[in-house]
Amino acid sequence: MQNINITNTENGVRVISEYLPYVKSFSLGFWFRNGSRVENKSNNGISHFLEHMVFKGTHKRSSRRIAEEIESVGGYLNAFTSKENTCFYGRGLAQHFGRTFSVLADILQDPLFRENDIKKEAGVVIDELYDIRDNPDDLIFDVFEEKLFKGRGLGNSIIGKEENIRNFNSERLHNYFNNNYKNGDLVIVASGLVEHDKLVSLTERYFNKRKITTISNKSYKNYIAKTEFMLNKEIQQVHCILGKQGYGYKSEKRIPQLLLSNLLGEGSSSRLFQAVREKSGITYQIHTFVNTFSDISSLGIYFSTSESYFDKVLEVIKRETDKLICKEIKEKELNRVKEFAKGTLVMSLEGTTNRMIRMGSSILNHRRIIPPEEVIKRIDSVRIQDIKELAEEHLEYSKLSKIVISSNKRSNKKVA
Repeated sequence: MQNINITNTENGVRVISEYLPYVKSFSLGFWFRNGSRVENKSNNGISHFLEHMVFKGTHKRSSRRIAEEIESVGGYLNAFTSKENTCFYGRGLAQHFGRTFSVLADILQDPLFRENDIKKEAGVVIDELYDIRDNPDDLIFDVFEEKLFKGRGLGNSIIGKEENIRNFNSERLHNYFNNNYKNGDLVIVASGLVEHDKLVSLTERYFNKRKITTISNKSYKNYIAKTEFMLNKEIQQVHCILGKQGYGYKSEKRIPQLLLSNLLGEGSSSRLFQAVREKSGITYQIHTFVNTFSDISSLGIYFSTSESYFDKVLEVIKRETDKLICKEIKEKELNRVKEFAKGTLVMSLEGTTNRMIRMGSSILNHRRIIPPEEVIKRIDSVRIQDIKELAEEHLEYSKLSKIVISSNKRSNKKVA
């Protein structure tokens, strides 16, 4: 692909760069195939906690110096953890690329994990956990996947459990870090005004001491049955997800699945938005979602409404999903959804950070960079019959799992 270069270095790191001559900045990401999926009950949350802790200091740099060294030249450092990957990244002006690389390499080669810092950061992360618990529109997605993937790694929340967070210590963090963040599992991705040879040279300079080993990704072959769960909380509205398991990144059905989701509930012109909000006026929030993982996904419909309208919203959703299964889909509607998906993709590529994230995700999930043109071609090739078949598979109302957060104990199911 034009302007994209990939090098597998001798120290086990895969290096990818995209040269964009029309910008004056860059985005640089250090990706590890590690997240809450590989955790267990006793250490759930450790990947996210470690993401926080690497910024707390090394033998060369204090936490303040880490921040000031980048921000003093107009740059930015951050990180995020997902269920399958962790990315530590920086943005800045092109002339400060080497400085940003040096700082990121330092925190990922030599984090101190001091006990005092761990105790303080535990308080910060627990406060983040409480914030999620206080926001039902965030909490319900954690509960949904916990129940949908019960007993499996994808059921682990990213932030983890409070008890675990309070029990993390320096020894546990060092052991987990040394076992799970290694050269053979590291992908370095940069997009912007970046010279590939310089990126390779910096990688070989800074990453030459760690063992070259990799972590195997688990795969799920067995689906679980429908589940229903209600969480009782003192809140004003009812929050609900109806959904099930779907296809992951590796499936050819991923793109048709995305278009089905868009058609049903993504955007103001989608069927559910029009039927539930615009025509009925019985909810403010309603949309579909697809959370895609390497080999599987969670997909569903989320809404919030008042107690008095809850059953009515469910009726409208059932009516709309039944129509999608049983009645004809117009070519005009499918074309609208395709253009929406293509527009979303193309507009997301206007920033270097989104481009860097897309390349990192693509190389980890597909072992290659998938060009946007290929994705657009796949979108254009989706037929009405493809959507109908997926609707029959995914949207039969009686087979959807249901998660509800409400102040009203409306179910005989377990109330937590």
